[in-house]
Amino acid sequence: MRVKRIAIIGGGTAGWLAANHLAVELRAEQDVTITVIESPEIGIIGVGEGTVPHIRKSLMKFGISEADLLASCDTTFKVGIKFVDWMAPNALGHSNYYYHPFASPYPAGIDTTSLYLQQAQAMEFAAVTEVPGLADAMKSPKEIASAPFEGPVNYAYHFNAVKFGQLLAKNAKERLRVQHQQATVLEACLNEQGEVDYLLTQEGEKLYFDFYVDCSGFHSLLLGKRLQVPFVDKSDQILTDSALAVQIPTEAGAEIPPYTLAKAHQAGWLWDIPLTNRRGVGFVYASAHMTEAQALQGLAAHVGVPADSLSPRKIPMKIGYREKFWCKNVVALGLAQGFVEPLEATSIFVTDLAAELFARNFSLEKEGMSAASAYCNKVVAYTWERVMDFVQLHYCISDRRDSEFWRLSTLQPKLSEVLAERLAMWKFNAPKKSDFFSRFDLFDVENFLFVLYGMKYKTLEKGMTGAELQVFKQELQNVKNLEKSLSQKLMGHREWLDGFKSAYQSMQRA
Repeated sequence: MRVKRIAIIGGGTAGWLAANHLAVELRAEQDVTITVIESPEIGIIGVGEGTVPHIRKSLMKFGISEADLLASCDTTFKVGIKFVDWMAPNALGHSNYYYHPFASPYPAGIDTTSLYLQQAQAMEFAAVTEVPGLADAMKSPKEIASAPFEGPVNYAYHFNAVKFGQLLAKNAKERLRVQHQQATVLEACLNEQGEVDYLLTQEGEKLYFDFYVDCSGFHSLLLGKRLQVPFVDKSDQILTDSALAVQIPTEAGAEIPPYTLAKAHQAGWLWDIPLTNRRGVGFVYASAHMTEAQALQGLAAHVGVPADSLSPRKIPMKIGYREKFWCKNVVALGLAQGFVEPLEATSIFVTDLAAELFARNFSLEKEGMSAASAYCNKVVAYTWERVMDFVQLHYCISDRRDSEFWRLSTLQPKLSEVLAERLAMWKFNAPKKSDFFSRFDLFDVENFLFVLYGMKYKTLEKGMTGAELQVFKQELQNVKNLEKSLSQKLMGHREWLDGFKSAYQSMQRA
């Protein structure tokens, strides 16, 4: 039997990412229709506003121009994440920070980790890249003449998630023939084979399709509720379970940091994401170790306003993923598939990768789905496990012991076998590429190096020859020279964005 009608239940970032990925892969199939069914009554979470550089590949694949993204989604550039207070204050009581940049930790392709390990107390690991100095100086990663999706410094984006979903929707409908229907899906009915037969809407309609993509958010209406695919709970690994989110207007002319701020507190952390016109701020916490009132006070203190003047959106966070993301004639993406706190821009990253994996392995012949679904389920489960490991890494290697939350996270963490094995190895040998044997380790050796040594993980020093020492020091000097050169050449972040906006508006009027 051939699939001809595909329904995507739910819009937002997940639904419209799925629509674009599927439509691109199936663009030659003229008899196939893709319909996004979006409820006018159900809002989207809308706080997934940080990305990683992979999103640029997807946007190019969809045919969405970088100029349109920058102009329509309050977009800013992101060269990495600045982690503040994830370690205990030093002997003088000073706070700490480190960068996880979107750059290679191997200057000129050379692994200088041995040099860092010998100078760990005096050297920040991210100094093997040019990013920290440029980020602190609020520099744009692009020059005026940089080609679309390119720049001398690697980057991703911050953007308004609601507007980004609208941009994806516009592209899917206008360029890729995706249909759009407004309806509120109440439930799904199964056929004799246990597959979803049709959807029942609040308006009383029965909507029949051959295949369904569940992007219904935490409800997981089809995969979780109807097909009863079990949820793999990871709350014993990652203790945070709640977030309070607000939007704070940005002062006109204020500098815009080209990074996401992730600042730890006594029971979790907060994100601060700068857009062109506002900041998206979220206070993530473990409700077992902090009350909502305390969280509100912490959020208010960070943004500098009285707590009673804030009306934050509370987001319950159920950490984990569905045992299968593809079951029978249903695939789940986004929050319907799984969730982990957005510490490393995880939400859009996993959704984008899973949507692309599904679209590329999807067969219009139902007979071909069994093997594809078995393979994709294995890949996505592995991906989720390793993403959980990477998020947990930020907590478990900290030296903070100032609250019960941090003591549980560091002294009694429940680690996966893989993470426990890797951390044991890395006490004696620094991480290397061969430690990450799957291309579905979304966060690999380079990411782990920045976090491990940003947080001063203790690895046994490795001896170096005089020649190696000389080469390593020269490469670090080359990095410093590059940083100095770029700092003189690159514009300020806001200056670049304001200049782009002016030029874009002039082009639109012409």
